[in-house]
Amino acid sequence: MNKILAVAGVVLLLGGLALGFRSISAAGTNCGSVFQPAAGITPMACDGRLNSSSTIVTLVMVAGALCLATALAIKVLRDRIRV
Repeated sequence: MNKILAVAGVVLLLGGLALGFRSISAAGTNCGSVFQPAAGITPMACDGRLNSSSTIVTLVMVAGALCLATALAIKVLRDRIRV
């Protein structure tokens, strides 16, 4: 179970990074990505798309961090029980 959580955490973190660098467009305009929005003034249509994408990226990366933290906690508890 510990290895499954660790692998799931890494996959979620990498997936969040991939989603963060994915290009977003709204109404035919390139809005850039979550980590690097388009330079200059972007249309207001981009604001909603960038906000929702950043929320998804944040949730996926937090879920990955929680999986890794849980895997680490399980490992520490198992090591303490064995001693």
